[in-house]
Amino acid sequence: MKRLWLLFSQTITVLVAAWFVVATLQPGWLRGVNLPGHQSISLLEAPPINQAEPMPGSLSGAARKAAPAVVSINTSKAPVRDPRSDDPWFQFFFGDQANRPQAGLGSGVIVSPEGYILTNNHVVDGADEIDVTLSDSRKARATVIGTDPETDLAILKIELDKLPVIVLGDSDTALVGDRVLAIGNPFGVGQTVTSGIVSALGRSQLGINTFENFIQTDAAINPGNSGGALVDVNGNLLGINTAIYSRSGGSLGIGFAIPVSTAKMVLSSITATGQVTRGWIGVEPSELSPEMAETFGVKATSGVLITGVLQNAPGAHAGLRPGDVITQVAGKPVVSVSGLLSAVAALTPGEAAGLRVQRGDQEIALEVTPGVRPRQRRAPVQR
Repeated sequence: MKRLWLLFSQTITVLVAAWFVVATLQPGWLRGVNLPGHQSISLLEAPPINQAEPMPGSLSGAARKAAPAVVSINTSKAPVRDPRSDDPWFQFFFGDQANRPQAGLGSGVIVSPEGYILTNNHVVDGADEIDVTLSDSRKARATVIGTDPETDLAILKIELDKLPVIVLGDSDTALVGDRVLAIGNPFGVGQTVTSGIVSALGRSQLGINTFENFIQTDAAINPGNSGGALVDVNGNLLGINTAIYSRSGGSLGIGFAIPVSTAKMVLSSITATGQVTRGWIGVEPSELSPEMAETFGVKATSGVLITGVLQNAPGAHAGLRPGDVITQVAGKPVVSVSGLLSAVAALTPGEAAGLRVQRGDQEIALEVTPGVRPRQRRAPVQR
């Protein structure tokens, strides 16, 4: 009897040890086996996914293509020293005001293997030091090649090898409803990709820049995204994210990007001459409304009303007068102030161009030789 009891004990010990080993190393073998006091759970699991094939509708391919060329930009400005900071009475009441550098945050897009970066002018405006961090964690000190405050664009340059470069798309073929991605560094949390659609095209009269032709999108854009990339579903650059409409400082689904067509023009001009050269005729334009038309006694129903002409400016030499309505510039119709500004800016200074003007009930043709548009420094706009 004692021998049988010893055999039984050894058998139970071996079975428990085997159960423990199997449960630890191969728990799947015990699936469906119930332990006393325990209930088995049946789970439905998806089959393994082939990572080489993206999920249907995924934009991961566009993100992988464009994201490496989007960089984070950190800027610092020397503090503005209060002239009263050395006054003992000032220090007594307000304490020792520490003069700490002002830090800024934004994004940028590498557009050439030579290290040229597109970003917003307001990201780097007034900065003493500009540091760029790539998606692979490499860092470099950037220099400003040139800026264009009137479109809020700036060109930076870094000296690094084997740079990832974004592919420039065609913003002129973009359509409302096209899916897009916004890539940048919002709030400094790190590179972030958000998605949305093109909500509108040709947005202007927002009071952000002198020359406005924005792509509007509902892709989430937040502080720190400025200067980042708006890309299409193929990962090609459509625009430079610039501003948002917000009451709280965060995204409300209304963001604006500068089209890549504008950015290319600014890039080529700045890299070639160090500045952007635009045409200028020296007139004060105004939207044509029935009230304004009645005030100036004009019969035109479309075009841009000229309410003032600068003395000795190209417009005055061409014969433009207050009350004229410009309907065409260089053969292209104009119907808004922003359209007139863009059409005149596109003229080559020193080369004559034709204007079609409605004066009273007469339509006349004038020839104007534009000058160089004076550079204007705009006050900072909160973005």
